[in-house]
Amino acid sequence: MAQVGQVFSTPKPDGLKAGTGAPFPKGRYAALDKLPDWGGIWLLSFNRPPGSGPPVPAAAAPPPLKGKYLEDYNAWKKAIRDNSGVVKSTTSHCTPPGMPAIMSMFQYPYEFLFTPGRVTINQEAWMQTRHIWTDGRPHADDPDPTFMGDSIGHWEGDTLAADTIAIKDTVPLATGIAHSDKLHVKERIHLKKGDPDTLIDEVTVEDPEALEHPYTTTVTYRRDRYGSLLEFECAENDRNPVDEKGDTTFQ
Repeated sequence: MAQVGQVFSTPKPDGLKAGTGAPFPKGRYAALDKLPDWGGIWLLSFNRPPGSGPPVPAAAAPPPLKGKYLEDYNAWKKAIRDNSGVVKSTTSHCTPPGMPAIMSMFQYPYEFLFTPGRVTINQEAWMQTRHIWTDGRPHADDPDPTFMGDSIGHWEGDTLAADTIAIKDTVPLATGIAHSDKLHVKERIHLKKGDPDTLIDEVTVEDPEALEHPYTTTVTYRRDRYGSLLEFECAENDRNPVDEKGDTTFQ
């Protein structure tokens, strides 16, 4: 148990030389000018259907599930049909979606911050923060699973290549779809050629236990140069009660 006045000291991440990386930013800010301009906030782009209908999110093919994960997903869909379309939940409505779903939130914007050795992604929904370490460190040997996972990356010209593991297996891969602890997400994030106000995230998802094969999806964002993120304090309005079985109910 920690004692009052105790000083904590986190060990240096493996793969970093002493005195280098994101923990030592002084003198390294000038290098950020060489990176692409991702200033402002970014919102998901929508497709406008034929006619006068409103814009809608681009439809994505379901993940190629297999085995128990496919059986569980089919059972989940049947339970919804049997329950007049109502989806039961065993988590708070304040629980964030985690990776990779956090990168495709339709109604909430993103902000990308560049600092030496790190890209920080702020997401308005749930006021979530994601860190992608770009200072050369590898993945931790045995990282604790989290909602955002353990993300490392590097720049290939103007493209940020990110690699994420250690995502909680309680975090859904998509609505109603589970994954194993082997989930591995790779991203290539870059501005669209010829259109500096469009940002593209090419996402490849691998999971040898849950998926028949890896699959790739593309997320596109549009820039709002002078926009800003709003405060999103979910717990202030989380009033849906939970019944004796742990299921969230509706009012």
